[in-house]
Amino acid sequence: MQLAKWAHDLAESLLAESLPKRWAHSQRVYSQALMLAPALGADAELLAAAAIAHDVGYAQAAVDTGQHMIDGARYLRDVVGADLRLCSIVAFHTSSPWEASELGLNDALAEFGPAESDLVDAITFCDLTSSPTGALVDPDDRLTEVLDRYGPEHVVYRAVSAARPELLARVARVRQRRADVEWSLS
Repeated sequence: MQLAKWAHDLAESLLAESLPKRWAHSQRVYSQALMLAPALGADAELLAAAAIAHDVGYAQAAVDTGQHMIDGARYLRDVVGADLRLCSIVAFHTSSPWEASELGLNDALAEFGPAESDLVDAITFCDLTSSPTGALVDPDDRLTEVLDRYGPEHVVYRAVSAARPELLARVARVRQRRADVEWSLS
């Protein structure tokens, strides 16, 4: 768990004091990633590290493009020299491709591709089952909360609206993968 510990310490240093709600959310995303470990095998620690660091792009030190997924991935890659797979998971999490398209940042996102679909599914599941304050939440309710928070004129609203069917499909794939692993272990 060295990578996850390193990512935890980094995310805590960037988020805990200046963005405490974001830090609480990130901690829940991390705990959700730990729960998925049996279904991820060798990639469990990588997902845990990406989960705790997935929102570092909101930290003032990381803001560049204004798209927190890309900003976080760039910060991880360029400032702290993180594993490129970790950077990719952060870059592509949740609705990032749709948001990047809305903002004209497809080339910036492509710096971190191609995305590893199983890991992007997993981090999306973790993100969408974690409320903004760190509580467990239903993914459909989480997406509704995001839409309500941003409103129809905001890029995040448009991106999440377009992405919603795929985001819920990602959650369903992770749930199925978990069920398959639990079935095989019993």
